[in-house]
Amino acid sequence: MATRAHGHGPVIIQSISRRVSKRVTAWQTVVITMLTLYIARNFSKLVGLEAPEPLANLYSRAYFRATWVTTALDAGFWTAMKIRKKWLRDLASAVFSVYYLFAAEQADEKVRKVQGAVTVDHLRVSWNKATTPYLWALSSLMRPKLTRYPPRAIRIPRPSESSYKDSVSAWLYFDGPLSALTTHNKVIVDIPGGGFVAMSPRDHEDKLLGWAGRTGLPILSLDYKKAPEYPYPYSLNECYDVYHTLIASRGRCVGFAGDSIPQIILTGDSAGGNLATSVVLMILQSAQTAAQRRRGQETLPAPDGLVLIYPGLDMNMTNWMTDEQMSLIQDRRMRKTNSPILRKKSMDYYRLTPETPRPSEDEDEGQLTLHLSPKGAKLVPRGFGYGPLHEGAVPDEELPISSDPPTPTSVAGQTASLVSSKPKTQRTRLAMSSMISYFNDRVLTPEMERAMIILYIGPHNHPDFSTDYLLSPLLAPEELLAKFPKVYFMTGERDPLVDDTVLFAGRLRQAKQNLWVLRKEMGLLPSHEPFDEKDHVEVVLIPGISHGFLQMVGVFPEAWKYIYRIARWFEEIFDVNTNQSSRSKSESEDAHPQKRHHHRHMQTTESSGDEDRPLEMSSSIKDNGSVAGGKGGRGRGGGKKGGLTREENRSSVSLASEDDLLGRRMKGLAGGLMGLANGTRTP
Repeated sequence: MATRAHGHGPVIIQSISRRVSKRVTAWQTVVITMLTLYIARNFSKLVGLEAPEPLANLYSRAYFRATWVTTALDAGFWTAMKIRKKWLRDLASAVFSVYYLFAAEQADEKVRKVQGAVTVDHLRVSWNKATTPYLWALSSLMRPKLTRYPPRAIRIPRPSESSYKDSVSAWLYFDGPLSALTTHNKVIVDIPGGGFVAMSPRDHEDKLLGWAGRTGLPILSLDYKKAPEYPYPYSLNECYDVYHTLIASRGRCVGFAGDSIPQIILTGDSAGGNLATSVVLMILQSAQTAAQRRRGQETLPAPDGLVLIYPGLDMNMTNWMTDEQMSLIQDRRMRKTNSPILRKKSMDYYRLTPETPRPSEDEDEGQLTLHLSPKGAKLVPRGFGYGPLHEGAVPDEELPISSDPPTPTSVAGQTASLVSSKPKTQRTRLAMSSMISYFNDRVLTPEMERAMIILYIGPHNHPDFSTDYLLSPLLAPEELLAKFPKVYFMTGERDPLVDDTVLFAGRLRQAKQNLWVLRKEMGLLPSHEPFDEKDHVEVVLIPGISHGFLQMVGVFPEAWKYIYRIARWFEEIFDVNTNQSSRSKSESEDAHPQKRHHHRHMQTTESSGDEDRPLEMSSSIKDNGSVAGGKGGRGRGGGKKGGLTREENRSSVSLASEDDLLGRRMKGLAGGLMGLANGTRTP
C-alpha cells in the first residue's frame, strides 16, 4: 500500500524551510526569490556572454536607457487599454509598466506586435499617457520648479474673414500675472506634435514651462483638433487663423495692449513642425496674391523666425534618395554638419559587403584622387562619395581626363579597347532614405508613420503627393523658400525623419543664395558683401539620439540642455529683429493708417462639408491663359460674396477637404504654381 505524501512537502524541504525561516523573514524570502529568478533569466547578459543588443550601439547610452523605459510604458499601457473602468485602467497601466521594466524582452515583443497592426487608439494611448494621473504626478515631482504661475487655458477667436466660426483652444504659458501681458509685444506660438492624431500642449509641459521660465515670454501652445475626426486641412487652417487673429487684433486676443503688431516666432516639433512650416508657406503665398494687391489690402507679415524640432516635412515615404536630394546633403558648405548622415548612407552598402574596399578619408573629403582609365589618367577631383557607382552613372565632372584619342567607333576597335582596359574605380549612388535606414527605430517606425499619414489625410482626400507643398513642405517652390524668415533646426542624427531636416535646410540655403546672387547682380547689394548661410539657416544634429527626445525629459535629463538652447534661439531671433521690425512696421502704419490685415476674399464654390470648410487655392491667370507673373496663389480664407470681377472670380477656387476635389484639382493648380504648365485652369 502506497504511503501518503506529507502535506507540507518532502521531509528534506521541510527541514530546510525550518532552518531558513529562523534567519530570513517572509518579505526577505520573496525578494530573494524574485532576485534569483531575475538572475537566472538574465545570467548570460549579466556576466557579459550575451551578444549586444543591436540598437544599443545605434543610440547613446542615456537615450537607449530612456527608450527602454518608454518601451516598458508603451507595453504596459497597451496591455491595459481594454479595461473599461478608467480608475482600474490607470492603475493596471502603472502596474503592467513596472512589470515590463524588468521583463524587457517581453516589452519589446509586445510593442512590435502592436506596431505591426497599430490603430489610432494605440497611438493615442501611447502618446497621451503623460497626462494620466500616476505619470502626471510622477513627472510633476521630478520636474524642477520652472515658473511661479500655472498655464492658463484660453480660446482664440477666428478672424471675421475665416470660413470657420468655432474658436481655437490653446494654453498660455507665462511666468507672471495676466495683467503683465499688457507690457509685452512678443509671443512664441508653439504647434505641438503628436502625429496629427494625439497629444495636447499638456503632454509637452516640460519644454513649454522651460521656455516660459527661461525667456520670460508668453508661450501660446495650440490645442488644435486632431485627425481622423478633423482631417487635413482642418488643423492647418486652425493654426493659420490663430496667427491671423494675433496680427489682426495686435495681440489683444492673448492680453497684449494692442499698441503695435506683435512679434511672433513659430515653432513646432514632429507633426507640429509640418504645420508650422505650412503656415509660413500659406502666409507667404497670400502675400503675393494679385487679387489682394488690386484691392489695396495689406498682407500678413511673415513671422520673425521659425524653429523646427525633428519636423516631418515629407509625406512621400520613399526608399531611395534621388540625385537632387543627395546633392543637397553633399553641399560642401554643410559637409561638417551633414557628415554623419552621409557616413550612415555609405555604411548601408559596406555593411552588406564587408570585404569590399572602402574609400579613403581623402576621397570622403573630396580630395584629388587617381582614377584608372585605359591609358594616361590624370588627377581629377572627386566629389563627396558614398559607395560604388553603377556603370553608366558616373557624372561628367568625375570622369577621368584622358590624353588618348577618341574611342574607335568600329565594333572591332571597341572590342579591343574593352579587352585592354582596366576596371574603373566606381562608386554607388544607391543611398537609402533615413526612414528605411532606421526602420527598426524604437520610437518611430514606418508602420506608425504610414498610419499617421493615412489618418491625417482622411478617407475623402486624394492629394497629389508630388506637388502639394502644404502637405509636404519639402516640395515648396523656391520663390516661397527665398522669402522664409531665419529657420533653426534641431534633430537627432538617428531620427527616421532626419532627411527631412537636412533636405529642407539645403533647399532653404539654396533658395536664399540664389536670391542673394540675383540681388547682387542687380546692384541691390554691395559687391563685397559675402553670403552668410547662418543668417538664414542653422542646423543642429544631435549624435546618438532619435525622435521625440523633448518628451523624455523625465528619463532623459540631457534633453533639458536642448530645451534651454532653443530658448536662447528665441532670444537671438527677437534681439536681431527688434529694431528692424519696429522701424519697418511704424513706417507701414504711417503710410497706411486705415488698412488692416485680411484673408484673401474669395468667392467659394459649394461644398457639402459645412464643418470642414475649404482650403482656398488660386492661380491668377491672364487673359491670354498664362499664369500672371509665373506665380500662383494659395491661401485659406472665407468667401465674400459679390464685388469681384469676372477675372478675379475665375481665378478663385475653393477646395473642400470632404469632397473629392483635392485629387482632381491639386495637380492642375500646383502645375501652374510650380511653373510646370501654362494656362492651367481649374474646372
